[in-house]
Amino acid sequence: MSGGVMILILFTYWVTTFLIHWRGLKRVPELPVVGGEIRNNPLLSIIIAAKDEEGSIAHTLKTLINQKYVNVEIIVVNDRSIDNTAKNIEKFMGEIKNKGYIQEIKLIHIHKLPTGWLGKNYALLQGYLRASGNYILFTDADIQFSADTIGSAMAYLQKYNIDHLTLLPYLKSRQFWLRGFIHLFIFSLYLSKWPWMPNNDRQTKQGIGVGAFNLLTREAYEKIGTHKEIALRPDDDLQLGMLVKKKGLKQRVLIGKEFIEVEWYQSFSAMLKGLEKNIFAGLNYSLFVLFGVILGMIVFYLLPFLGIWVFDGWYVFINDVSIILILILYLIYINKLSKDKGFDVLLFPIFVLILIYVFLRSCLITLIKGGISWKGTFYSINELKSNRFKRK
Repeated sequence: MSGGVMILILFTYWVTTFLIHWRGLKRVPELPVVGGEIRNNPLLSIIIAAKDEEGSIAHTLKTLINQKYVNVEIIVVNDRSIDNTAKNIEKFMGEIKNKGYIQEIKLIHIHKLPTGWLGKNYALLQGYLRASGNYILFTDADIQFSADTIGSAMAYLQKYNIDHLTLLPYLKSRQFWLRGFIHLFIFSLYLSKWPWMPNNDRQTKQGIGVGAFNLLTREAYEKIGTHKEIALRPDDDLQLGMLVKKKGLKQRVLIGKEFIEVEWYQSFSAMLKGLEKNIFAGLNYSLFVLFGVILGMIVFYLLPFLGIWVFDGWYVFINDVSIILILILYLIYINKLSKDKGFDVLLFPIFVLILIYVFLRSCLITLIKGGISWKGTFYSINELKSNRFKRK
């Protein structure tokens, strides 16, 4: 295949992709702020799995007890923490009791993890087993909620009779290089997994769930089989969303950047470590898929920039249009999902090389180790593969 033909193929791809995503993103609205009463004021059970979260758990709980929607029970599952997570939770519970808060916080301790479970997934299931609400919110121990989050989400879920509502949070970062990596990672994820597709009730194959905010009716959660169905999935939040769609339930994905935010990782090294458990799982532990993804990033992300130095004449113009479309679409996603300026767009090819490195590193480490080490527990690849989607 000649270079000119490749340039035309890339041009066609990026024009098509730009138009699809430019139109598609209009079908991913922001969660509206809703005031007033929620119909019947139902009890919501908020379930948090906490493993060594001493630095963030109290702040997260503070934002939850200050919600305008107050008919909630908060269930924190201390998953074998070896730091001061449990002490900080108990201290916080004592403080709010003395201040007269009416929200209930239940603290559950897990001391031993059963075979066949990832710790977080088992902790969330145990929280559900203690929950009393007909609505369940699964969230993480490092999320910051605005005061309107729960009320607005509950109102939206009720208004449109939704079974599962997930919010895309603002992923904040104080480091330029980490922030740029996060932007590209999310951009690449949604180029392949269109975020508006779950909002189409006619399809049942593509679903999305986000660990920061998975709100379900109890009936829907039980219908998908609870976390027992994804006991050994490191990407449990995404798979929960997939199960919802496969069962034909009504799902909505909304922008939640004004309602919830999280510092996904505090440093680049922490990000490298954290993604070791997720990347290969997201590729279904397939080397074939891994190499396909790497090849795709090289061809569709890097070749247009390399073409600047290779081609001349009309090919230069066509190639430049492809580059402009890539960068504009990248900025559209940043503007849609975050509060950042997007200056990292100027170093787009460099961040692509970093993304390729992270993918290769994460998958190769998993292969060399024969599995993943997460939160103090080792899980073999064979064990993870055997329970790829369902636990009997």
